[in-house]
Amino acid sequence: MSDAPVLPGSTIGVLGSGQLGRMFAIAARRMGYRVHTLSPDTDTPTGQVADLETVASYDDLDAIRAFARRVDIVTFEFENVPAASADACAALVPVRPGGHALHTTQQRAREKDFVAAHGFPVVPFARASTRSELADAVARIGPPCVVKTAAFGYDGIGQQELASADELERVFTALGGQEAVVERKVSLAVEISVVAARGVDGAIATYPLFENRHVQHVLDVTLCPARLPQPLARDAIGITRRLLELLDYVGVLCVEFFVTREGELFVNELAPRPHNSGHLTFDACVTSQFEQQVRAVCGLPLGSTELLRPAAMTNLLGDLWAEGEPRWPAALALPDVKLHLYGKTEPRRGRKMGHLTAFGATSDEAKDRALAARRALRAGDGALA
Repeated sequence: MSDAPVLPGSTIGVLGSGQLGRMFAIAARRMGYRVHTLSPDTDTPTGQVADLETVASYDDLDAIRAFARRVDIVTFEFENVPAASADACAALVPVRPGGHALHTTQQRAREKDFVAAHGFPVVPFARASTRSELADAVARIGPPCVVKTAAFGYDGIGQQELASADELERVFTALGGQEAVVERKVSLAVEISVVAARGVDGAIATYPLFENRHVQHVLDVTLCPARLPQPLARDAIGITRRLLELLDYVGVLCVEFFVTREGELFVNELAPRPHNSGHLTFDACVTSQFEQQVRAVCGLPLGSTELLRPAAMTNLLGDLWAEGEPRWPAALALPDVKLHLYGKTEPRRGRKMGHLTAFGATSDEAKDRALAARRALRAGDGALA
């Protein structure tokens, strides 16, 4: 396939149709591109703003090929697209990031093997597919540990904590026969993420580090810039850049890291796409992670990742709708707050429905403002006092 730029006016195909695709489509259309999305669902967050929404299974290779013939390039909104589907697209148009990167990052065991094999720091881990392998892995890693399904895990789904060997049967049953990764549980101080992009020409751009706080395994608040010692920040950026090169990656990649109380840095996961922790870049950076994805996959020069002001993002989950429609005017009464809703019609507990981004003189001040705005959604104007 040619490395010639895919210029505005062309059509970008997006496999997947959630909020990441929605924000990508907004950035792409602003730059003059057309956007087609394909997923098994209809009236999706991406489909609502795309030029065309194709409803088809990711396993329907005839539909995948028909989709690819109508676009000039294909990218991904999420990583769990079957390899055969990516290959079917790649036979017709450029697919970025490429199939090798997708294959490596869409399955936790393969990803950890890749990261460890290249000498990057990872939490001690072992793979297990049977009950006896799980018992051996737990014995080698030692409790307490975390057992994670190797595939289709996100936001804590498919994760089980194991405090002692007595819990082995419960955890094995919960896995449902899936391959798993057993990781040592570390003394976590903070989780950070590095969002970066690599272009067709090999140029790399990294965003300021994001500091992440989770509640029940779901990202709750992100601060930028992260409050992290400079040596650790440099190490995290250096690892991310090297991973982009080793994967021959084109597009936006997020690398999540654990920072322990002892000051150790470990690679946790790779996400081959824009990431929840980078949502604040939509408002807070010269070039958002979504515009950067457009630039990277279309072979255009990468944009500036400069942070315009310290910022914080907080997720809005479906729980907020439990007592009725949230009070949007109360939150937006704070002048330094931006609202993003994803167009999802059914709020469910734990479902990501949108996010708030807030600004401040420091990332801490921005965090406090974002949380105050979220509280106001339920408490009304009184929460602003």
